[in-house]
Amino acid sequence: MFRLKILFICLINLIVCNSLYANIEIKARTAILQDFLSGEILYEKDPDRSIYPASMTKIMTSIIAFDLIKSGDLNLNEKFIISEKAWRLSTSGYSSMFVMVGDEVSVENLLKGIIIASGNDACIALAEGIAGTEEEFAIMMTSKAKEIGMLNTNFANSSGINDPDNYSTVRDIMLMSNYLIKNHSKYYAWFKEKEFTWDRTGGDPITQGNRNPLLYKNMGVDGIKTGYLAVERYSLASSLERNGRRLVAVASGFETKNSRSRQSSKLLVYGLTNFDLVEISKKEEPFHSVDVWLGKKDTVKVYTEEDIYKTIKKGQKKKLKVKVVYDGPIEAPIKKDQILAKLKIIYDDEQLGEYDLLALNNVKKVNIISRLLKSLNYLIWGDV
Repeated sequence: MFRLKILFICLINLIVCNSLYANIEIKARTAILQDFLSGEILYEKDPDRSIYPASMTKIMTSIIAFDLIKSGDLNLNEKFIISEKAWRLSTSGYSSMFVMVGDEVSVENLLKGIIIASGNDACIALAEGIAGTEEEFAIMMTSKAKEIGMLNTNFANSSGINDPDNYSTVRDIMLMSNYLIKNHSKYYAWFKEKEFTWDRTGGDPITQGNRNPLLYKNMGVDGIKTGYLAVERYSLASSLERNGRRLVAVASGFETKNSRSRQSSKLLVYGLTNFDLVEISKKEEPFHSVDVWLGKKDTVKVYTEEDIYKTIKKGQKKKLKVKVVYDGPIEAPIKKDQILAKLKIIYDDEQLGEYDLLALNNVKKVNIISRLLKSLNYLIWGDV
């Protein structure tokens, strides 16, 4: 009675496009580019090479605070007292928000001093206020790194100042950036603010600009963090959002500031112009219907448990197809969230992924008389 039913869905007709996939060379020692929603890696250059992350470390410093705020264990209005250790990084030669010993500074101001002004002093003040010492805070940072899959990272301080035990990779920093954007979108908006004014204690207000050069280009960049150490040279974790699509790039080992800006822009533009992002399914929303046998409804809608996106080469959308595969019709009763079918994504005759399709609703079985009539109808006409 049951038979295999395969539904071929051609997602999108061919769009005429002259832009073809092309290799590029990024002038950095190590780099990676990811399409955020699909998770596809669009470019990489020695992405697991160990680097000193410099001020990109401050992304994790911010994450620790944001996680605590989210859990209710920290408040933006809470104030921390500035120690001498924090104040010493307010001197010339360091990125600072220029705190003074004994100042009481709010968590919000410290975070903005870290994110926008890249203040090393603010990092230590926040770390000490949260964990008691910067050393204990660094342990929290490394623990969080392991939790989110940063397997080649160790944090020795909160600011990224030179320390051989403060190391990471561009792949790990990409994972850290993803976590920030996904879990703290409200506060991520601070990373695109171009200046920060702090009404400091006992002095005139100080206004400082954001050090991310890509924020000042009209290309949709909204973060994330620059870095510099003499031994590592220039680095940048950047992210761009355009028309609902986000790209995340991380690169290190640029020789100059100008090269960092130009090459990072080149990497992001490459992702935009050489690839398309296709939405396949939105989680828990109706995706398709499958046939039901002996049920009070003849069909039931199915859904995926996650958002599904795929990134493909520009101008190749005709090669992307979806198959809904199930052995059906499915006999009632059917329970909500029951796995009924498989969603298979095919690109150029190669399977890219397979996902469960679950029932969106319950379907009850018809009574005995209706079952007999349906069975008789099937025997005579072969119709379910």
